This record gives sequence, structure tokens and C-alpha cells, in this order.
Amino acid sequence: MKISFLIHNAYGIGGTITTTFNLAAALTERHDVEIVSVLRHREHPNLTPHPGVRLRALVDLRREKDHPLHRRPAQVFPAAEYRHHQYSELTDERIAECLADTDADVVVGTRPGLNVHLALQAPEHVARVGQEHLTLDNHPPALRTALRRAYRRLDVLTTVTEADADSYRRKMLLPGVRVEALPNSVPDPELPTADGTAKVVVAAGRLVPVKRFDLIIEAFARVVAEYPDWRLRIYGKGEEHDRLRALIESLGLWNNVFLMGAATPMEAEWVKGSIGAAASNFEPFGMTLVEAMRCGLPVVSTDCPYGPGEIIEDGEDGRLVPVGDGAAFGAALLDLVRDDERRRRMGEAAVANARRFAPGPVVAHAERLLQEAIEARNGGRRGAPGRRGMHHTLAGRGHAARDLAHAAASTALRTVRKGRR
Repeated sequence: MKISFLIHNAYGIGGTITTTFNLAAALTERHDVEIVSVLRHREHPNLTPHPGVRLRALVDLRREKDHPLHRRPAQVFPAAEYRHHQYSELTDERIAECLADTDADVVVGTRPGLNVHLALQAPEHVARVGQEHLTLDNHPPALRTALRRAYRRLDVLTTVTEADADSYRRKMLLPGVRVEALPNSVPDPELPTADGTAKVVVAAGRLVPVKRFDLIIEAFARVVAEYPDWRLRIYGKGEEHDRLRALIESLGLWNNVFLMGAATPMEAEWVKGSIGAAASNFEPFGMTLVEAMRCGLPVVSTDCPYGPGEIIEDGEDGRLVPVGDGAAFGAALLDLVRDDERRRRMGEAAVANARRFAPGPVVAHAERLLQEAIEARNGGRRGAPGRRGMHHTLAGRGHAARDLAHAAASTALRTVRKGRR
């Protein structure tokens, strides 16, 4: 099979880029795989694609950011999509040309706006697979309304959790579109797993408010009060860096909490720790949770929508605590810090339980979905309609009506505000 992934910007850093590169690398062992990056802003990508995966870009911002068409807003890429401001008539044109000329059997879109392009512009003979790397409920009503209209022309829509797949089935009217959960995969570790003896807690991710590294730091202060020889290492970069540095100073934790900057890959850093930590208010999946567990670390995480609850088995391979509850987070960390045997046992369970996110089972699932989408498209059949009874249809219509009303109200409010200026 010839597979083409359509991605926003393969030259940056982020979870969608990582999981796309991982899946493409695994698929290239048996298939012809390319990654098409809509945008490019640097000579080399931050992540190195597999040698067997072709990487090409449609718009090179180093030379074309001042192109006349790039100064005009996109018409196909939905206006309510988070990245709309980075798209233009130029990206509309290049994506349309790319899809029209593709010789791929299946094209995989990796974000809502690109899934819309795929649904509306891919040739009839090409199987269309849209990926959701966030969640349906995270999208504004106007975007959900746009997706309902376009996504009906997809063959398959994948989400990273079963909970989000269920949301799509219940809330969207997508007859004939197959909706399935396809979790992200994490490559098999190359280093020996952690043995649980290091007095180190490790956290990683973008330093942005939703990740709540401030809560981890404040919770870790409870650990330091009893165990001053333990350390917290936070890997990543972002807008919260200076605020987190000030928080560390104000709590007197300069000898215990360290902002380590970005590290790629993270495996060598995970194995130096004994406990992983994640405190997001919202986490569609949780790649760092799986990475830490595959390296032998039990993870203390907030039980936020949707990923952590489907990754961590509370009390077996990690701990789940309420979102925003610093006291509960600190108590969960202390439970693992105090009990060496429990920490070691849960680390072993983490390695075993996280194997379901290894490339093998995830890639096998992806291959099956892609092949069945191609066969259905070639045979003139649509994807399986999924679990939809009359109550699901009525519920979907209700959600559609509410989103449409919210979108209309938002548009009216913006019009009124413009009139007052």
C-alpha cells in the first residue's frame, strides 16, 4: 500500500509530529510511505524521519512567507480551527494540488483543518482517513459544525482514546464513517528500564499553563519537606518557564527542582528517574505517560479527560488523582517515595501494561484500518456505520443543533462588537 500522511509542520516539535513519525517509520517496513508537511520553516526537522520515509513540504516559509497568496486568509481550511491564522489561499492551493496529484492509495490527515481538505478535495479513488489528536469536546461549536459537514466524506476517523471515539459516535452525524480508537505508539526502549532506586521524579512536556507544572512543583514541596534528598527534573520549554522559575525560588526549592530544558529523545532521561509526574488539566492522550511507563516508571497523573484514565491502572502501574488537587498529587507522590518495594513493583507493572502501546499492536491495528478503508473505497462501499441506533441519531441531531446555535450566537456577537468600534 502507498500511504501519505498530511501534517501541519513536520519541522517543529509536538506530540502529533512524534506519533506521525513513529507510525510512518513502522509502516515503511512493509509499505511505501511519505509525509507531506504543509509548512516548512527550517532546513532540517527537529525529529529525524526514518530513512525509508519520504518527507516533502508544500509551502517553504523561508522563501514564501511574503507570497501574495499567503497574505490572504484560507478559504478551505476552517476559520474556527486553531491554526487557521497560519493558513492562506496559498496553502489552500498547494494542498488541493497535492491531493489532486497524489498516487497514494490512502491519505491520512492529522488535524481537523487538514481532514476537511482531505474530505473535500481528495480524488474519489483515494481512501480518506482523518485523525483526531485532540478531542471533539475541545473544539469550539463552530468547528464542530464545520466538521459535521465535511467529515461525512471521510472513510475512517480515528481518535486516540475510546472515550473520544464514543463522543464522536454519540454527538456527530457521520453516517457511513467508521470511527475507531487508534492510540499513539511509543517505540520499544533501547536502554535498560529504571530500577526504582534513583531519588528522582521526572516530568516532561511543553511549559504551558494547561500542563500545570506549577501544581507538580507545589506538590513536590510536600515531598521535599519529608525527603530533602529527592529531586524533581522538568524537561521542556515554553511560555511558563520564567513563572515556574520564580515559583521554584519562592518555595525555596532551588536545590530540589530543576528546569532541564528540552531533551530529544527523552528515553535516556526517563530511565534516570523512579517516578513520572503529569498534572495536565486536559490531555487527549498522554505520550509522556506511556514513554515513562515503557521506561519502568510508575506515573502519578491527574485523571483529566481523556487519556490518563485509559493508560494508567490506578494503584497498579501508577496513580490517578483529581484535576487541580495539589494536596492529593503530593500525597500520591509521597506514597511512592516512602515505599521502595511498591515503587519497584508498580514500575514493573508499568512496563508490562504499557506494552499495548508498543509499535507492534498499534501498527497492526493501523494497517488493518487503512487496508479496509482502501478495499471499501475501491469496492464502492463506505466504512462500517458503527454503533448508531435511533437514540444515537436523535442525540447527534441535538448536539448538532446546539453547536449550530452557539456558532451563530458567536458570529452575531462578533458582528456587534465590530459595529461598536
